[in-house]
Amino acid sequence: MKKLLTLITVIITMLLASGFTFSIYEDPEEKTFSLDDLYDYQKEYKTEELSVCSLNTAKTYMDYRMTTVVSSRQYQFIHNYCTVDRRTGFLYDEEGFIAVALGSFYGEIGDRYYFTLETGIVLPLVKAEEKADEDTNSSGCYHVEDGSVVEFVIDSDYARSYFSTYSNGLVLDGNYNNYSLFRGSIVKVEKVLDEKRDDIVSYQIDTDPPKQIDIFQYASGY
Repeated sequence: MKKLLTLITVIITMLLASGFTFSIYEDPEEKTFSLDDLYDYQKEYKTEELSVCSLNTAKTYMDYRMTTVVSSRQYQFIHNYCTVDRRTGFLYDEEGFIAVALGSFYGEIGDRYYFTLETGIVLPLVKAEEKADEDTNSSGCYHVEDGSVVEFVIDSDYARSYFSTYSNGLVLDGNYNNYSLFRGSIVKVEKVLDEKRDDIVSYQIDTDPPKQIDIFQYASGY
């Protein structure tokens, strides 16, 4: 019994030290993260516009537990600055930016972005992982095997419960473009600056997104 208590104490200490947290919504009014908020998302920060490096619609995913090098910037960022949403499996930072892996074309670990889709949906994203250069095209924009620019960093166990899975066991067949909210090409990329806006910009969302489905049988992780 004493050994068990000691083990539990060690585990709790390690979790507290890592800063890694889970969001638990017992009361719906206590939500701090909701996909529904993206339908009327308002950009709060000033930005600088960057090039859109690819129009490919693929949006794959990796499980955050695939990042195992404790000393790496991505591991430290994920475990110290991200929260796991137990409903959807998404990871997000303190400002609600969704954790993703991006190629070297887009900045450093911890950089935040607004990615606007052709439907008008604005995705607030934070670079929590970097796609390996050997797996991307020469500019570090997209994954060569599946064409994805955005790769969500998720807890796949929770994601499987929230989203549909296919016979291959992958969430949304390995491609979040198969979920209406994330469907469509990226038409605008903005890097988020530290300064907040004086005004708030509202967007009118296309309620009838493109009906094309671009299915990929691949989900990568590093």
